[in-house]
Amino acid sequence: MNALQTPDTNDELAGLGDDRSLLLVDDDAPFLRRLARAMETRGFDIETAGSVAEGIALTKARPPAFAVVDLRLEDGSGLDVVAAIREARADTRIVMLTGYGNLATAVTAVKLGALDYLAKPADADDIVHALTQQPGEKTDLPENPMSADRVRWEHIQRVYEMCDRNVSETARRLNMHRRTLQRILAKRAPR
Repeated sequence: MNALQTPDTNDELAGLGDDRSLLLVDDDAPFLRRLARAMETRGFDIETAGSVAEGIALTKARPPAFAVVDLRLEDGSGLDVVAAIREARADTRIVMLTGYGNLATAVTAVKLGALDYLAKPADADDIVHALTQQPGEKTDLPENPMSADRVRWEHIQRVYEMCDRNVSETARRLNMHRRTLQRILAKRAPR
């Protein structure tokens, strides 16, 4: 049996009612397609959006029972989509995804009504578990959390993007020598 076909997934969905509508909002098109296929095989009725505007429009047209929303989208913040979903349907089970996790945005996402906050690339099984967890249920620690080198690299990438890919400004904000930053940016992401 492959990773997309798990017998316990339908058991997890069994107690959640007949409405299996799932809105996926992410601007990474290949990731969005893979996740949509994986979630469809797990019994969800999928709708996808590639932007904040699309996500809000789909939410207003057909408020979903479940939602997986990326935090950073090209046209804004996924938190705006979470707020729109909460306004349209209070019982939607929402999970935030991000490649740039930090405590402040995690707290904001939870305050807006997200059940969980997962780092990308998230496994479809982890997303299903987060969507179907019972209130008060604690999530398991990840088997292979990001290494310290990877966390550092992710932080540098986040600041680099916030500085509109300006190396000099990024180096200044990180209190790092410009050439050191250029060497780090030229390398592949650590595992």
